[in-house]
Amino acid sequence: MFTIRRSIACLALATGALSAIPAVAGPPTVEVLHFMTSGGQAKGMKSLKDDLEAQGGKWIDTPVGGGNSEDALAKLRTRVMGGDAPSSVQLKGPLIQEWGALGVLQPIDDVAAAGRWEQALPKLVSDTMKYKGQWVAAPVNIHRLDWMYANPAVLTKVGIKMPATWEEFDAAADKLKAAGITPLAHGGQAWQDASLFEIVVASVGGPAFHRKALVELDNAALTGPTMKQVFDRMRKLRGYVDANFSGRDWNVATNMIITGQAGFQLMGDWVKGDMSAAGKQPGKDYVCANPPGYGNASFLFIVDSFAMFKAKNPDVLAGQKLFGKLMMEPRFQENFNLAKGSIPVRNDMKLDKFDSCALAARDQMDKSIKGGGFNPSAIHDMAVASAVRGAMTDVATKHFNSSISSDEAVQLLAKSIKQARE
Repeated sequence: MFTIRRSIACLALATGALSAIPAVAGPPTVEVLHFMTSGGQAKGMKSLKDDLEAQGGKWIDTPVGGGNSEDALAKLRTRVMGGDAPSSVQLKGPLIQEWGALGVLQPIDDVAAAGRWEQALPKLVSDTMKYKGQWVAAPVNIHRLDWMYANPAVLTKVGIKMPATWEEFDAAADKLKAAGITPLAHGGQAWQDASLFEIVVASVGGPAFHRKALVELDNAALTGPTMKQVFDRMRKLRGYVDANFSGRDWNVATNMIITGQAGFQLMGDWVKGDMSAAGKQPGKDYVCANPPGYGNASFLFIVDSFAMFKAKNPDVLAGQKLFGKLMMEPRFQENFNLAKGSIPVRNDMKLDKFDSCALAARDQMDKSIKGGGFNPSAIHDMAVASAVRGAMTDVATKHFNSSISSDEAVQLLAKSIKQARE
């Protein structure tokens, strides 16, 4: 398996090759390697591209389809090791630190200082954007992973309401099944299985347990009775998905909510971005709520951000500065997040143009920060090393797609995480 640390020597040689690039007089230029290619994501990226070009910049688009960060990382590794790093790359959480340790990231402290980023961001977010105290990345949003969606017309048809507890969810799911409607819209991809697992961890155990188990990797939490309850709940949810879920993309699962084929979807707020792209309105065409069991102020956050990679070409350096500046401007933060379904990462912005789901997200975020429940998502590259995240994902999807018991899954999870950390 590829590990970044094992490639330090190769990368050092590759980045050395960058210094040979001659200076070229031209427009501020940025090549953006990203995997924001679906619906609201693509619309959000176009907003940023338009802003950059309106200010005389040149945008080179390098998208990786399918919303797959692993494919994007594989492409990045090849490019960097070949001495041809993109100037900006969509990276999150610990990955920024791992690439920073290789000496391949470009500081943009002057841009951050001019834009007062330190004052505008939650501390947990700003810390993630730095490597050894230097700003090397810019955030574009805050996503919330732990949302539940439903089509109100379906709820009315079956005579159910948004469930606040898992007992209520089970009762609603039984009614949906009886009406010939799939209770849970879900895509059978490993990252989706793992996302559902993380939501259930926070729901069943609460934010303190989530932090202990999936962020701090505490062995007692990983192997205790609460984690067994998590896998018990996952097994129950497996019985609520349809037979054709394997390999389904998340946005196809979302379409099951839009078209009334399914009752609920547990997924991040990028779902809302695709709902908006389809012309759907919250409260009318869909509803959003906390997952069952969320009587607490939990918020599993994901920050989309773009790290800058070292370059010598003055056009590229100028492009990186312009790119970073635009990402944090209120105008772009508003346009991008309205399109993508997330909320602005800046804490000094009004949300006058945002919908009820976004306002609920900001309220939940504020409460979670005050109450200590504002936790980074482990499954979405915000909290743990990629090898550990991979171990969690493998166990979650293996359990969801097989008949192994909850006891077996608990032991396998602890063992796999231990091995990934060695």
